[in-house]
Parts: sequence; C-alpha cells; structure tokens
Amino acid sequence: MYCQNALLELISFGESLNLEFKESLSKELRKEIKHSICAFVNTLGGKILIGVTDTGKVVGVKCDNSILAQVQHFAREINPNLNIHVSFCDDLDVIIIEVFKSDELHNINGMFFIREGNITQKLISPDEIRSLFELKNKLSFDDKVNIEFDLTTDFNDEIFDTFLKRTNIPIGIYRQHLLKNLGLLKHGKITNAGVLFFCKCISHFLSRADIVCVLWKGKNRVDIIDSQEFNADFVANYENSFKYLVSKLNTYIIPKPMGRDDILELPEDALREAILNAMIHRDYFSKGRIQIDIYLDRVEISNPGGLLFDKNELGLRSLARNHLLVDMAFRLNLVEKLGSGINKIKDLCDKLKLPVDFDISSDWFTVVFYRRLQEGGFSKTTQETTQEILSLIRAKPTITRKELAQNINLSEEGVKYHLTQLRKKSIIKHVGSTKKGFWEILK
Repeated sequence: MYCQNALLELISFGESLNLEFKESLSKELRKEIKHSICAFVNTLGGKILIGVTDTGKVVGVKCDNSILAQVQHFAREINPNLNIHVSFCDDLDVIIIEVFKSDELHNINGMFFIREGNITQKLISPDEIRSLFELKNKLSFDDKVNIEFDLTTDFNDEIFDTFLKRTNIPIGIYRQHLLKNLGLLKHGKITNAGVLFFCKCISHFLSRADIVCVLWKGKNRVDIIDSQEFNADFVANYENSFKYLVSKLNTYIIPKPMGRDDILELPEDALREAILNAMIHRDYFSKGRIQIDIYLDRVEISNPGGLLFDKNELGLRSLARNHLLVDMAFRLNLVEKLGSGINKIKDLCDKLKLPVDFDISSDWFTVVFYRRLQEGGFSKTTQETTQEILSLIRAKPTITRKELAQNINLSEEGVKYHLTQLRKKSIIKHVGSTKKGFWEILK
C-alpha cells in the first residue's frame, strides 16, 4: 500500500520504462492498460497508476472493491496467466497496478508487447517475436546487479546531481528511492545500468565498456597517428568521444551574402546518433569494445552485438537489448524519439549528399560515414594542424580561438581540442585573461 507522499514522489519521476499513467478506466484506456500490463511483464516489470494524466497531474478515479476486482481480472486476459497486485490510495484516489517481470513470454490473443522507454510497443514481425523469446532466455546485462560497486565510495554524487537537474526530478528525493524507482537498484545493490551512468571510472567495474577512438594515417589499419580511450561514465564517454571525433574532421566555410556558415564535413547530429546507438544497443557481455576509427576517406563507428531482427527491417523496427540504458538516455533527452536514430542518420547524410553504409553481422554493427572530398585531397593530419596552430601563434601571440579556426578551416571545438592537447604536453601556455592574454610557446 502506497501512502500519499510515497505516491507523489513516484509520480514526480514521470512516465518511464517501468511507470505509466492512465487518467481513467474508460473503455479505450482499459485496452491500453491491458497492453501495458503485457508489455511490463515481458520487459522488466513496472507500475500503472490510474487517476493520473500523462503530464503527472493527479485527477483521481472513483473506486470500490468491484472496480478493483475488475482491474485484477485484466491479468486473466493475458496468456499465460499472471499475477498482478492491485491497490488503492485513498488520499489521492489513485489505483496502483504492480506488474512483476516473468521468465515466460506473455501475449494477448497472440499479440506480443514490450516496453521501450515510456512507450508500450507491439511486436509485429516474426523476427521480433523470435528475438524476444531469445532475450527472455538470457540474463539482461543492464538489469544485472553489480556486486563490486559500493554505493558509498564508488557513486559519483556530482554526476547524480547533474542528472537530477537535466531530468527535472526533484533534488530532495532520497537517493535510494530514486534509484530503485528507476530500476537501477535491486536488493540494495546497484545494477550495471546504474554503474554505467553514475560511476567514477567504468573499467573498475565493467571491463571493456569504454570507448576507443583511433586516428589512422591512411585508408587502412596500418599506422596510427593518434588514439584515445574514454573511461568515465556513460554521458561523459558519449560527449568526449564525440568531441574527439569532431576535432579530427574538416570544417568548410560557406560564404553567404550576410556572412558565412561553418559546416563540418560530416553532419554532427548523425555522428551523435551513431555513437549513442552504439552505446545503447551494444552487447555488453561481449569482450569487444565500441570503437571509432577515423580514416582518410571515412569514419567507422562500431559496436559489438548484431541486430535483434532481420537487417532488411533496419530503420523500420526497434527492439532494445538494454532497456534501462534506453530509458536513461530518453530521460536525459539524448534520444529524441525511440527507434528513430537510423532514419535520422540516413536523412541527415542524404541532405548533404553523403553516402552512409551499415555493415551488419551476427556479432557487430558498424556505421560507415564517407568523408567529403575537398580540392587537393582529404583532411589534414593532426601533426599538420598542430604545426599550423603553432605558426599562427608565433606570428600573433594574442590570436584568439575564433581567429585560429578561421585561419586553419577548422571548427572552434576542434581548435579547442588541439590547444588543450598542446597545453597538456607543455608545448604552449596561455598567460593572462581570456580576452587580453597571449599564448607562449614553451618548446
């Protein structure tokens, strides 16, 4: 039985992978409730609150024992039969349906449903249903408890506070309650999904869950110019690997009547989608790692773990391997619309008339972006870019990052990355304030 404060706290989290709101028990919504019960039991379990609008406003419903019995009867229309727990909060007039995860695969008149983020999704193709059968027989990685992680010493409080701000979840909620309601805490221990998002260093707990970025000299894996591994939390690895990739690409200046546009040679949003897709959908049980390979003529973003459905349905179907990761990414607004990433990548590349390929096997998924040709060849190497920056600094020590970007035809983000690397290697330093200071070459 939920008390008023506990239920209001739960409602404040908003709809998610394991929480859904329904305003009433109307005929239309009763059908949706049954579908959601089936989806919850086929995924990770969850709760349905009746008497709450989609926006989280409590409107309440009339309820007596006969109505509770009717709601309890919903589970009997699902095959095979399952048990649900139905209760009523008198203070808010809200019915609570609790659905528990099952090892069996359930359906309603032969129709199968799963939960993707905050959406109940019907499975249509035989491949999707077959994949769901296979997933049911496997241990879910992101839902698995990580016994090595200590909530007292290993939890990153700063990242957690940032997460609360970005998701608009009230800061005053007890952390254990929040993690449990997000599906990130089981029996007092954090799950692998929680480790990925709130760790200080991922490799301490999950080997090979980092991201490897490599800049190759030519078109093949022969000579490495530069490489970097990102080994922090999920969001930091996502942001840092994207910044690294962008710093290695060209920026084109497009003159306009009223100024100019600086355009990256590959669409930034498509690159973000590909990296995020690799992180969310990879097989974390695999010994492989996510790798971003930057060649002279292309960029490849690869992750271990093939598709869970026929490759001919790529962009038409969505079936998640890691439900909690999808839910967390959706909460953080990293995902605009569930299952739309592949089509977004295609559309963005089509607009720029850039080819993009999807190399799919049973064990790997790779997105291949082909780089834009420019007059005189391809992108400059890191060494060439560094030497250009140093030459410009020698000529004008007070030069700004914006001026450097304009002179070497690179994005300001790319220039920032190179300046940071030069500082780390003690090759340059900046003296004075950002606006009135100057650069000094040390080596």
